[in-house]
Parts: sequence; structure tokens; C-alpha cells
Amino acid sequence: MNLTISGHHLEITASLREYVLTKLERVTRHFDQVVDITVLLSVEKLREKERRQKAEVTLHVKGKDIFIEQSCEDMYAAVDQLMDKLDRQVCRHKARLQDHHHVAAKRLDAQAA
Repeated sequence: MNLTISGHHLEITASLREYVLTKLERVTRHFDQVVDITVLLSVEKLREKERRQKAEVTLHVKGKDIFIEQSCEDMYAAVDQLMDKLDRQVCRHKARLQDHHHVAAKRLDAQAA
């Protein structure tokens, strides 16, 4: 799994990097077929008093790319909300991949004979 964490108008500190890594463990625990993860943390200056912290993630799994973004006043809160969304999307993708079709009992008997 390739992991890239980068910042735009923001320096990625060791504590922020560690925080993102611990949050990503939850996603990789649910679904281990992740090929590539790109995390972009940025600060948008709207006005002098108002600043928006933005977190984006692009998750590449076999057959699909999942892109999610979240904005908040605090970077850690933005990362929390982002990982919650990402976790839900990954669980939905995993459920779609699983085979939910069950073979009827009649067909099992016919195949065995």
C-alpha cells in the first residue's frame, strides 16, 4: 500500500502525520485490498478572520477510486469527519464486492447427484 500525505499552505507536522496514520488504520482494518492512498491537507484563507481547514483523501482500490473531502475550522476535526465518511464508503464498497447470492437447497441436491 502506497501512502502519500501532503500539505497545501500547511506544513505537515509529525503529530498531524501520526494522527492521520492512526485514523487510516481503521479503514485498512476493514478492507485490506487498498492499493494507494493520497491525503491532502490544506488551509484556505477566505478572509483575514475566517480560515477553513480542508482534508481530502483519494483511496484507490482494485476497480474503483474513492474520493472524499471535508472542511472544518479545525484540522483534526476535519480529519475525524473525513475518516468517518471514508470508513462508510469503504464498507459499502466491500459489501458490493461480496457475493450475496446463495444456492438454493434444491440445486445443491441436484448438483451432488
